Amino acid sequence: MSHSLQERFQAAIAGLSPASDRFVPELVERTLSLARECQASDIHLVPVAGGKSLHMLWRIDGVLHQVAVVDKVAPNIIARLKILSELLTYRTDVPQEGRIRTGDESVEMRVSTFPTVHGEKAVVRLFVGSGSYRYIEDLGLPPDLDEELRRCLNQTSGALLVSGPAGTGKTTTLYACLRNLLRDATHPRSLCTLEDPVEALVPGAAQSAIKPDAGFDYATALRSLMRQDPEVIMVGEIRDRPTAETVFQASLTGQLVLTSFHAGSAAEAVGRLFDLGVEPYLLRSGLLGVLSQRLVRRLCGCARPATSAEDALGLAVTRCRLPHGCERCGQTGYSGRLLLAEALNPRLPELGRAILTRTDSDALEQAAVAAGMQTILQRAVTAVDAEQTSPVEVRRVLGPR
Repeated sequence: MSHSLQERFQAAIAGLSPASDRFVPELVERTLSLARECQASDIHLVPVAGGKSLHMLWRIDGVLHQVAVVDKVAPNIIARLKILSELLTYRTDVPQEGRIRTGDESVEMRVSTFPTVHGEKAVVRLFVGSGSYRYIEDLGLPPDLDEELRRCLNQTSGALLVSGPAGTGKTTTLYACLRNLLRDATHPRSLCTLEDPVEALVPGAAQSAIKPDAGFDYATALRSLMRQDPEVIMVGEIRDRPTAETVFQASLTGQLVLTSFHAGSAAEAVGRLFDLGVEPYLLRSGLLGVLSQRLVRRLCGCARPATSAEDALGLAVTRCRLPHGCERCGQTGYSGRLLLAEALNPRLPELGRAILTRTDSDALEQAAVAAGMQTILQRAVTAVDAEQTSPVEVRRVLGPR
């Protein structure tokens, strides 16, 4: 895809004159427009030696691609992005974060700058617009996981944990849950969120952005929010012990709490909560479920059948296809992404007992599998067998386990 992207970028900026006063503004505008058109999730602008040039890379379907090297105007491009996102252009020695306000709800862009030895590095994150966030039925979950997620959302108290590494769509899932709760409510409900940052506006929810530098962190904000008569609370992320404890205390006092957590699997998420100091009885009583998820790239229609058993890379599949590449997919062999997930239900008696006895993550996962849970790896094998993704993509995302 990199070669195709390079050609599209050069075509997009053709006709711009470096001598023009409008060169940098037009270059930035066309870059942002084309990145959105190509469905990039991030634009990376990395300064190289001398500080006058930038390597431009775009993340598409979770993978970075080299797009261009922009010469001579690197500081001007970063400065233009800082102007658009209302940041301090004269501060190049500290990280800054801002939002590009376009007035279009279908466009949401956040800019982050960071000082390096060669100059400022910038990353533009492109979010799905406020009016476009999906519902649960649009996430592509298999029927059993869709049903399990809805079971949790039908409760009036307890905590639903969405786990996974960074960039696996946890926030998208949480927003989908919020939108379902608002759409399906038969009477007005008090829905509140604490986020860092607020990534999209959800009509009907009272959304707040935390400000740790001002003492308004997750734990402090959540304790105050409890006095606002909330029925549903979304906490963007559990980062520390005070936040974790407050989340589970809220889940036991009549609130439905939705939150995310960085962990590699559903069982590992429970183990990490133990490590944070959350007491087993709080988890056993307050945890409704853990949904752990990953995203893998979906094969394009140009994929070719595997020709040898080695192509399966050790996965227990009966058949598989491999990426090939065509003009439609930009020569990558992939188009779009597929959600893989597993759900751990701590309300099952055997899992509840395992949690109360602080069972380690491996043993807890074995107990969950014995109780009927399909792991993410098992879901991945099913996806490969169904020719939705490839063995090499599964190994890229999940590793050699």
